[in-house]
Order: sequence, then C-alpha cells, then structure tokens
Amino acid sequence: MDYQGGKKYGQVRAKQENDLDSINKEYLDDDSYKEVEDLQERLERYKRQFIEFDLDNSGDIDFNELKKMLEKIGQPKTHLECKKMIKEIDKTGSETINYREFLDMMLGSKNSVLRLILLFEEKAKQDSKDKAKGPPPKRTIDELLQKTSGGAQ
Repeated sequence: MDYQGGKKYGQVRAKQENDLDSINKEYLDDDSYKEVEDLQERLERYKRQFIEFDLDNSGDIDFNELKKMLEKIGQPKTHLECKKMIKEIDKTGSETINYREFLDMMLGSKNSVLRLILLFEEKAKQDSKDKAKGPPPKRTIDELLQKTSGGAQ
C-alpha cells in the first residue's frame, strides 16, 4: 500500500507547473505575442486557471472537468454545450483541451463561448475584490439630507 499519496500528488503538481511554465516561456519568447499587453501576468493567471480546471492533473481538460468547473463558477452547461465548447477549441482531435489550446483560445482573437465565460468570471472576481467589505459607514442625518438635496439646504 502506498502511503505517500500527498507527497506523490505534490510531485505530480510540481511537474505539471514546470511543464506549464516552459510552455509559458515559449509564448513569452514568441514574437507573434509581443504585442499582447501584460503577457507575463496573463500567462500566469491562465496557468492557475488551467490547473484549477485540470482536476486530475493529466495536462488536459476533459469533458467532465469542464462540466464540473462551469457548474462551480455558476455557469452550468448541458452535455451537448460542453462537447461543442471542447470541439471549438480542440485542434488535435483528442476531445480534450490541452494547455496550448487553452492559451491559444485565451490569447487569440476568436471569441469562443468558453473564453467569454472565463473572461466574464475573471471580471466578476476582480469586481468583488474591489468592493468594500463590511457594513457601510455610519452617516449623520445632515449628510444624508445634503446628499439627497444635492448640497443645497
């Protein structure tokens, strides 16, 4: 019996991150992506997103992983919609999305349904971070009256 599950998982995850980092480096060195704004930050964000989607650390996002992650972010899709999303992005015919295909989708000019969902989700997360936390500050009656009357009393 293998009692090193956690250690082995850490090794698999570290290898996957190294593999994805080397692919990111290829994109950073590729002249066709020199014009992309904040490329290094975006690649790092997309790497984290891809790792979050790739639940079994296989290096590919399969149908079940895509379906679970879309449900998790509040965008559940039907079986057919998920298959269509994968087909739209999959260039190798593997019926999965590998990291290069994922990056091509996110950095490319073509808007796929999955890309739009992920960009929308990213924007929603950023908006929720920007909002103030906790109860609103206490205000006096005079401040409220001044605000509603436009400053004239």
